[in-house]
Amino acid sequence: MKNILAATLFAALLSLASCGRRDASPPTVKAGDVSARIGYFASHGWEAEEISERAVTIPTVFSEAYERYAVMQDRQGLPLRSFAGRDAQLFVYEIKNYSPENKRMLAELLVCDDTAAASAIYSEDGTSILMPVS
Repeated sequence: MKNILAATLFAALLSLASCGRRDASPPTVKAGDVSARIGYFASHGWEAEEISERAVTIPTVFSEAYERYAVMQDRQGLPLRSFAGRDAQLFVYEIKNYSPENKRMLAELLVCDDTAAASAIYSEDGTSILMPVS
């Protein structure tokens, strides 16, 4: 009886210890075409209209500012760090359903190998608002 009780208690403690832990990689967000990219924003409640696209290279070594951006991506479950040093496409969108203090809001989606590597919502002035998409 003591062994069963001890085993049950151990299993319960092990279960609690792993609660909330993410051992599996987050699912990749496919972003290889316009509808997938618009759908990504829509899935988070954003109405987005694509306004530009350009080729970029994700830095190999992150500056202090880029590291803060990378931390935001980590929290969103996006794999920016795994694409360090790689070429990517940066898509910029106008957000149509959010305009605090009548500010024009933009969104960006950094795509590498048809996968969303990073995303953010920010004010057009680039300084007053910066927040995650999710």
